[in-house]
Amino acid sequence: MKMRVLILGAGGFVGRRIVLSFKDSGWAEPVAAIRGARADSGVETVTCHATYAESLARACAGVDAVVNGVAGSPQAMIATARALQAVQASRSAPLHIVHFSSMAVYGDALGDVTENHPLAQLAPASYGGAKLAAEAALAETDRVCILRPGCIYGRGSPQWSVRIARLLAARRLGDLGPYGDGCSNLVHVDDVVAAVGSALRQGHEGCFNLAMPNAPTWNTYFMRLARAMGAVPVRRIPAWQLAVERKLLAPPLKIWEIAHARLKLPSGPPVMSPALMYLWQQDIRLRSERATNALALAWTPLQEGLADSWRENAWKR
Repeated sequence: MKMRVLILGAGGFVGRRIVLSFKDSGWAEPVAAIRGARADSGVETVTCHATYAESLARACAGVDAVVNGVAGSPQAMIATARALQAVQASRSAPLHIVHFSSMAVYGDALGDVTENHPLAQLAPASYGGAKLAAEAALAETDRVCILRPGCIYGRGSPQWSVRIARLLAARRLGDLGPYGDGCSNLVHVDDVVAAVGSALRQGHEGCFNLAMPNAPTWNTYFMRLARAMGAVPVRRIPAWQLAVERKLLAPPLKIWEIAHARLKLPSGPPVMSPALMYLWQQDIRLRSERATNALALAWTPLQEGLADSWRENAWKR
């Protein structure tokens, strides 16, 4: 009998890939949680407001497991985790929960970071703080597997593939010198999907970092990506240009990005925020041996991941 798995965040980049992979897996029967009446052809859907325990409990009726891939505001991520905790506590037969956290829970950590590394202390209103609060909400919940991925790239990845490609094409990004020497902690979306499937099938609990072994620096990723998409030659970006991006361009572009999301305005140029520029310098290295061994992951090589990501100029779409 197939495992029925409710996918929260099924409309997002990773959620869509999980739904499609499970649909063709032979062992799983995905149920896509949606907020409207739109249906995904060939996949069962259920209307669910995941931030409300009552709605989530109805969606969980008749399923064996839940994958929590809800993104959005910090408030939504925290509320969903709390709703999941309440639903699990009310059930006589507990669900197996796979919850997406993030490397952001480690904050400003440097060097090699395992799952046992001390977590940061961050305000819940921030992205990292919301991920911490969500983990805390599920800390005493039975049968929970927490995944802490690094930067998820691959075809259609809005943050770590499409945005980076657009910046490279506009020559706003390139070789950043010392400002791009941090570890990228990249993980291909297919490896993330494989980790979810393995965690569910084997019943794993606990925390797992997800990042490819020997991940390249950001500078290396930028240059190899630029070559893959034909945005060459790659030029050195001077410090003054980065300062202009951070101080003059980032604030209005961020406002436009928010307006685009809320008011359905045309998308503008991608933002290079101060937080993003800090990340490119931060030499935090996720150690993912636990996931390699327990989840039996075979990590996608960077060259293979780039070739798949940019086939047919997918970044332009």
